[in-house]
Amino acid sequence: MGPVFLLPKHQKLSAWKGDLAKMTHLQAGLSPDTIEKARLELNENPDVLHQDIQQVRDMIITRPDIGFLRTDDAFILRFLRARKFHQADAFRLLAQYFQYRQLNLDMFKNFKADDPGIKRALIDGFPGVLENRDHCGRKILLLFAANWDQSRNSFTDILRAILLSLEVLIEDPELQINGFILIIDWSNFSFKQASKLTPSILKLAIEGLQDSFPARFGGVHFVNQPWYIHALYTLIKPFLKDKTRKRIFLHGNNLNSLHQLIHPEFLPSEFGGTLPPYDMGTWARTLLGPDYSDENDYTHTSYNAMHVKHTSSNLERECSPKPMKRSQSVVEAGTLKHEDKGENENTQPLLALD
Repeated sequence: MGPVFLLPKHQKLSAWKGDLAKMTHLQAGLSPDTIEKARLELNENPDVLHQDIQQVRDMIITRPDIGFLRTDDAFILRFLRARKFHQADAFRLLAQYFQYRQLNLDMFKNFKADDPGIKRALIDGFPGVLENRDHCGRKILLLFAANWDQSRNSFTDILRAILLSLEVLIEDPELQINGFILIIDWSNFSFKQASKLTPSILKLAIEGLQDSFPARFGGVHFVNQPWYIHALYTLIKPFLKDKTRKRIFLHGNNLNSLHQLIHPEFLPSEFGGTLPPYDMGTWARTLLGPDYSDENDYTHTSYNAMHVKHTSSNLERECSPKPMKRSQSVVEAGTLKHEDKGENENTQPLLALD
């Protein structure tokens, strides 16, 4: 037993307050478990947190070709967390973040929820975001691929809506540490739709998510994927780093392997979970604000590119549910076919976005 437990009560309280002071304001609001997770998994040390941030900031002078539009402590910290406090890697990611925006200026014009293209994508459920986190504290994002109406939403606008959603979510320090899960339901996604996923737009998405955004992706899960989605791997492979080919899992129609990684109590019924079917308008209402309507266009938004005003969960629940086209993979909880691991080849990891 350490000597601190032998100290008088008032001395132990003083020592505890000293430890809290070391956490700095940048860790304020984090749960003790998350702080410990950051220490163990990300090498986050409150004693040298400000020095780590400053060393990344000092590297900015080496890239005069890039306009670093935001360099405050909290912003740089999310890049350090995304790269486990390897300062050179964190700076490289920071530079790529702004370079990606410079190289794709059209994507980031009017980059807010009430932009018409982004708004249409959000209303159509691209992406969906579950209210609760999984057992590891990760936020779960959903994509129902068959709902992609290519006459209504361009792939670029869907990507913009996903990136905007991540910008909002990554403001939460808990998610900077715990990360995200993405589940893609490919039910009834046609070969014609898949043919629109060209190498150039897939490359654009991978560069935006894998190489240029400070998020930790704990897994990307494919559900009910047709054979031609497997073929997409040959298009994607040249754009992937070797270390990122481990965390996309193809589960097919057997969700047993999905439930081994994400517990059913955190999933809606579309994925064999115990929660109700996902309401496609939930996340759109969060970003568009309380005046969101399915039938009318509003210009109100609760988000701009750098500042977030969080909408309360109570307000979200008061908004009327949005009727949306449902995925055809909806099943009753507990009726899934469970197979042994060896019987389903689709449970093998294919690639990752991390």
